[in-house]
Amino acid sequence: MTWTPGRDRIQRLLDAGQLERVAPDQQVATRLLTDASYHLDTAAAGLDAGDLAGAYQLAYDALRKSAAALLAVQGLRATSRGGHVAVQDAVTAQFGDTARVFRSFSRIRRARNSFEYPDSDTIGPTRDDVRDAIDTATTTRDAVTTVLAQDVLDPWRP
Repeated sequence: MTWTPGRDRIQRLLDAGQLERVAPDQQVATRLLTDASYHLDTAAAGLDAGDLAGAYQLAYDALRKSAAALLAVQGLRATSRGGHVAVQDAVTAQFGDTARVFRSFSRIRRARNSFEYPDSDTIGPTRDDVRDAIDTATTTRDAVTTVLAQDVLDPWRP
């Protein structure tokens, strides 16, 4: 059985050099999910300590690494050209209709960028922003763990 949702979008990302094919690797996926869990724990500690920008960054990284875990088992990885947006596009194309958790990816990514690269008018994240990012990243990690446990993803074949 071949995983078909988002195939056209994945192929366009590959053709544009925003994604690349690599060896499918469950161990990489597991490591990314482990990192995501550690990031979430550290983000919660940062929230408690008042490091709101750092906590937001870690929550975002947990979300992104969870999403990248799905790609790793398919033998796909974002290139420097595609970066975080390619990960977002790939998982949204493949799972956007079934996993609502990826609908917040773009919003959290854009907010993270504004907090990491502020201008004089940019305020940092609020406690509510950080809680939302942590909750969304936790839900994403859990959803990805469920998908991977179902063993429905195949290595990418054009």
